[in-house]
Amino acid sequence: MPRRKLTAEEIELWRKVTKQAERLHPELPQSVHPTTLPKPKPTKAPKFRLEGFEVGQNAQVKPVRHALKPSVTDNLRASPVQMDTKAFGRMKRGKLKPEGKLDLHGMRVDTAHPALIRFVLTSQAQGKRLVLVVTGKGKDRDEPGPIPTPRGVLRNQVPHWLSIPPLTQAVLQVTPAHISHGGDGAYYVYLRRNR
Repeated sequence: MPRRKLTAEEIELWRKVTKQAERLHPELPQSVHPTTLPKPKPTKAPKFRLEGFEVGQNAQVKPVRHALKPSVTDNLRASPVQMDTKAFGRMKRGKLKPEGKLDLHGMRVDTAHPALIRFVLTSQAQGKRLVLVVTGKGKDRDEPGPIPTPRGVLRNQVPHWLSIPPLTQAVLQVTPAHISHGGDGAYYVYLRRNR
């Protein structure tokens, strides 16, 4: 839209306003007429190319990829192997027999965490290398809601507890158990040698 010039009435009104108003910077010189701003220069619009688009054709929409948090078992499976690779392969196939087992079924978080700490540290003190921690798969929520919630509180908390002190110094590797030892409802915990 082009700018219009001020009329004589508008200029006279402006002069009356400026006589009554106090100047913010009295040291600056006063101009007789208000200056008009220069016309804005048009900016160049970016050029978009539509290749092979016909009127009435639907545009191809790229599918949106959602960055959902991977499950705990997927994170454990993707973590690097810290122990002997041969023993790790045998453990994943269910060929290594766990030397100890802790069943956390039916426990609450406040009782399960101290029980896990006690079990892992005593197992390491006894010289055990592979223990099994059974958490269960957890219950589904009664009402599915819009926000996805992880299934099983202990199933999601146990790997975290094993990666923080005081258990981080005792644990070498954590991985989901073979189906013969509980599958996704249990974890193999490979312990460091007691020194």
